[in-house]
Amino acid sequence: IKKTNKMLWNNRAVLYNAVAVVARLSITSSFSPMALNTRTFLQTTSLYSAPPKRYLLNYEYIPDVLEKRGPYREGHLGLAKEMAEAGTCVSGGPYNPPGSDVPNGALFVFTTKEAAEKFAAEDPYIEGGIVTKSTISEWTVAIGNN
Repeated sequence: IKKTNKMLWNNRAVLYNAVAVVARLSITSSFSPMALNTRTFLQTTSLYSAPPKRYLLNYEYIPDVLEKRGPYREGHLGLAKEMAEAGTCVSGGPYNPPGSDVPNGALFVFTTKEAAEKFAAEDPYIEGGIVTKSTISEWTVAIGNN
């Protein structure tokens, strides 16, 4: 009987702590105690979520990009910053061969294909002839949170 009473008191302590945690979560966050309903929780919560998809916009530049980009640079960077602030451009920038200071292209990461297409359609670098080739590729993020 003593062992049974001790188990009951331990179970009550566990239950009390669980109720306290649920109450604290309910007050301090958007947590819903209804999510603890096992059946509902299992039906609405996936144990596996698909990796996010991103869209890469890859540019190839003309060899004398540094000399010719001047008139278009402000518009190019402004568009990139605008889309970054809107949350559709995750990151971007030029790349170059190791040891070289001259970029031979650029890579941008977008949240949607439409955002990548919009950037390419509105980028002054393309209209100004700075970009010789552009491609959009779908990218599955397997590591990291880009």
